[in-house]
Amino acid sequence: MSDFQQEVKDRIASYEQDEHLKSDAAAFMRSSISGRYSYNFSWLGRPIIQYPQDMIAMQELIWSIQPDLIVETGIAHGGSLIFSAAMLELNAVCGGPQDAMVLGVDIDIRPHNRQAIESHPLARRIAMIQGSSIAADIVEQVRVRAAGKRRILVCLDSNHTHDHVLAELQAYAPLVSVGSYCVVFDTIVEDLPAELSSDRPWGPGNNPKTAVREYLKDHPEFEIDMAIERKLQITVAPDGYLRRCR
Repeated sequence: MSDFQQEVKDRIASYEQDEHLKSDAAAFMRSSISGRYSYNFSWLGRPIIQYPQDMIAMQELIWSIQPDLIVETGIAHGGSLIFSAAMLELNAVCGGPQDAMVLGVDIDIRPHNRQAIESHPLARRIAMIQGSSIAADIVEQVRVRAAGKRRILVCLDSNHTHDHVLAELQAYAPLVSVGSYCVVFDTIVEDLPAELSSDRPWGPGNNPKTAVREYLKDHPEFEIDMAIERKLQITVAPDGYLRRCR
């Protein structure tokens, strides 16, 4: 296995010089986002609105970190919560934390989505808070639930404006345990033509990636894990897999 793992590591590193691969991946991202490709998938019955490549990356992180708490901002239909709960359940079956939970925060948890999530077989591993993810009282509720947890993973995927994501980073990135990650989704907005986000309050120059850049200026305890992005090629989170290194 050590030889195989080194082969994988070397192959991933080589992609940095593979301009053809990178160009094709970028072209696919532009075309697929225009075609609303990420809306085609579900996890255990709930729409997840993610790219399969990022789902695989999250599975690898959840397995390697063995978190006892995952904090997610943005719930939508609940597919990501169900996905995280499923991974935590598998971790538990394999000897990981037995009481691990995923905590979702959303400003508007619609009744039909809440009902579907709360009636899901994995609901016992899910908790939800309704309210703005950057409101002081909501942040405090999350911090209370995080108290005493040993390994925390954070995923930010709600309002994608610069100011909102920066506020989320300031609120939730400190909860991340050393060696774990704060994953900031939809940093891809910075790299796409402006017309692809023309109906949204975010776009090039005002998005999760600009917030990540701003946050990292004063937070050397986090670093971008470029190996994940290089491995995936297809991802909505370029520069968004932030590893806490100290």
